[in-house]
Amino acid sequence: MATNAKKITLGPSRDIPFNKLVLSQANVRRVKAGISIKELAEDIVRRGLLQGLSVRPVKDEAGVETGMFEIPAGGRRYRALELLVRQKRLAKTAPVPCVVREEGIAEEDSLAENVQRAPLHPLDQFRAFLALREKGQSEEEIAAAFFVSVGVVKQRLKLASVSPSLLETYAEDGLTLDQLMAFTVSGDHERQQQVFERLKASYDKQPYAIRRMLTEGAVRASDKRVQFIGIEAYCDAGGIVMRDLFQGDDGGWLQDVLLVDRLVTDKLEREAEAVLVEGWKWIEVAPDFAYGHTFGLRQLRGEPMPLAPEEVTTREALQAEFDRLSEEYDSVEDLPDDIDQRLAELETGLESFHGRPLAFDPAEIVRAGAFISIAPDGCLRVERGHVRPEDELPVDIQTAKGGTEPLAAAAIHDDDSLTMDSEPPAEPEDDEGLSPISDRLMTELTAHRTLGLRQALGEWPDVAFLAALHALTLKIFYHYGSETCLELDLKNISFGAQAPGLNDSICAQAIRVRHDDWAKALPKEAADLWDALQDWDRDRQTALFAHVVSLSVNAVHEAWNRRPRALAHADRLAQAVELDMTAAGWRPAVDTFLGRVTKARILQAVTDAKGQQAADRIVHLKKGDMAREAEMLIADTGWLPEPLRTPGHREAEVEETHASEIVVEPTAENDGETSMADADDFAENDEADKAHHTIAAA
Repeated sequence: MATNAKKITLGPSRDIPFNKLVLSQANVRRVKAGISIKELAEDIVRRGLLQGLSVRPVKDEAGVETGMFEIPAGGRRYRALELLVRQKRLAKTAPVPCVVREEGIAEEDSLAENVQRAPLHPLDQFRAFLALREKGQSEEEIAAAFFVSVGVVKQRLKLASVSPSLLETYAEDGLTLDQLMAFTVSGDHERQQQVFERLKASYDKQPYAIRRMLTEGAVRASDKRVQFIGIEAYCDAGGIVMRDLFQGDDGGWLQDVLLVDRLVTDKLEREAEAVLVEGWKWIEVAPDFAYGHTFGLRQLRGEPMPLAPEEVTTREALQAEFDRLSEEYDSVEDLPDDIDQRLAELETGLESFHGRPLAFDPAEIVRAGAFISIAPDGCLRVERGHVRPEDELPVDIQTAKGGTEPLAAAAIHDDDSLTMDSEPPAEPEDDEGLSPISDRLMTELTAHRTLGLRQALGEWPDVAFLAALHALTLKIFYHYGSETCLELDLKNISFGAQAPGLNDSICAQAIRVRHDDWAKALPKEAADLWDALQDWDRDRQTALFAHVVSLSVNAVHEAWNRRPRALAHADRLAQAVELDMTAAGWRPAVDTFLGRVTKARILQAVTDAKGQQAADRIVHLKKGDMAREAEMLIADTGWLPEPLRTPGHREAEVEETHASEIVVEPTAENDGETSMADADDFAENDEADKAHHTIAAA
């Protein structure tokens, strides 16, 4: 015979005046957690008391109720009410809804309330924030109501906007919170789903891999093209920016690449129009030019434009104030903040008067042109004053020789010998008076002088060095190299095949700056070069010599031009100068190396840099994914492909790094679901993810 289940009786609920309530020592909560008492009090003011207190009657020694009630569960709510009473925002006798219990143990009540309470699932919280937003509350209002920052509200709303199917997967523990946060980079639900399908078949399911797949093909906001046009202009034109609210993203990713290119082209063309009105014969415009694009062109030597009278007055005032403050605070170690800031402003102001725009000869401007492109920092780069060979004026042979005598008829020595015309003109007759020396005799006399100079120069090493420096400098910095009698040649080659980003590389920029500095230090006229070099000290001469000779280095491998001995000498040269291509700025990236070699070479690179275990983690990937994973794995390890290595350099460091490398495999603790006991924790993520040679003025 079936028996009826015993019915339970719930504790009675009643309103008890606040001044009849006291805290119980049986409350198990001792450590402060969650929002503060002050914030909870403000929430009670806003919404009232949403949950009553669990109380027990206080009895005297005889077991008789005293009329007071102790609170084993609900202590934080009581403290919040107590704060409101002290602030006179709540009456002392205000009724407080309570559940009165008499059975059981008080400590058990307190423990049960705190342990059995299930925290709100993050997804429910995301959706609740979204519901409030859809009902008209602003992000600021939501933040104020729940005592969180506006940034936290934005993060949670962003999570709620992920594809519904992915949200359900997350609710079923098919995604971790970190993975879900990575999907917020793109607002395209279809794209999110595509990446999720790829993720199922991928070994690497880390959040960074999700972000990388979602942003493939997009333009980073740190790209120099974006810096040039400005994100505001892109957004005004209807472009979409993908942002990562949970990690540092350098400004995000611009999704519409075609729009970026169009805006870049339009702005460059507008800038080109402003340069063209200066009178240049031609203008070439491009976001990038190949390294060596000015090869074979003569560069005009302009003069810095003088300061206007008002600019002179401003500079003198700034300099006077800077000198006064520097002298006044010379003995102070820690400058006051306002003085330090003012000195920095004065330095910036004074620096603005340096690097004045160059003024060129109008007669030369009409034969020259300019290149307009984007510098690595996103600023406009205008390279003015380049003359093409076809635009050069005919060379005046008499002027090029530097005298009024015609050039000798002697041919150039080929095999270290001097040759002369086979049929020289006849010698002048005696009765012709004081006529010019014949070409035949001039050739013979200067042949003797040439040998004399060779013999003497061989005994004067210092002069020989100066002569070589003079000749090579003429080749590099001056269009006409006829001001030297040395038959020295120096080839400054251009690169037929351009590596990506070569013109904006650290080395290219350093060489460009160094070359420009030397050009400013040299005299404008080639005829004045010898005297100028003679006046320089040896350190300055050798520094210029090093720069000039460096421009002739050619260690480029070319399939059609086998030069094994030259490349072997490049290794010796690299050893001598202690070349480190990592310090020079080269990194193994997908575009520069990893995406252009076989999978076997990618795995070899990872093995060399990080060890066999790291390589085994990506061996199953397709080549494109493998290259991208390898780029992240070996970043900042100093690994270099063999053609970039300097023999004997960094091997010890690589071996030491490889020996000490520890690859940590994912575990349930570091790759599992993120704990969300405290709903605020998930939102408070941290936002993360050789020298140039200075030349004194001549």
